[in-house]
Amino acid sequence: MTGKTLYIHERIARPARAVYDFLAEPDNFPKWASGLGESFQHMADHDWRVNTPMGPMTVRFSPKNDYGIVDHWVIPADGPPMYNPMRVIDLGDACDVVFTLLQRPGMTDAEFDRDADWVRKDLRTLKEILESEAGRT
Repeated sequence: MTGKTLYIHERIARPARAVYDFLAEPDNFPKWASGLGESFQHMADHDWRVNTPMGPMTVRFSPKNDYGIVDHWVIPADGPPMYNPMRVIDLGDACDVVFTLLQRPGMTDAEFDRDADWVRKDLRTLKEILESEAGRT
């Protein structure tokens, strides 16, 4: 059971398909998702080894799909997976990227608030990349 739930979104002035295609590629996560980690190494299927802020972990990405679902699970070696629902919502020539932040058991409100701030920062970075000329190529 989780505590609080917070929906954090960023509107991106790009078509949903372009944003989804960028997000559905795990190799792109280190470019914008500092909260998730760095040094992504593909292991098998949808699993990647990542150096997260909490140490090395496995990250499992949802399979590519036509529904805008870009969920991922952060899996520590000695604990339950941390589920991170994420959606790209089509608004025509723009889209909303929505990250659902779930307060995990044992997580304090202060830790939850810090995570929320980190997600907001990462989504702003995503927006900057995708709305820049570099993000359009």
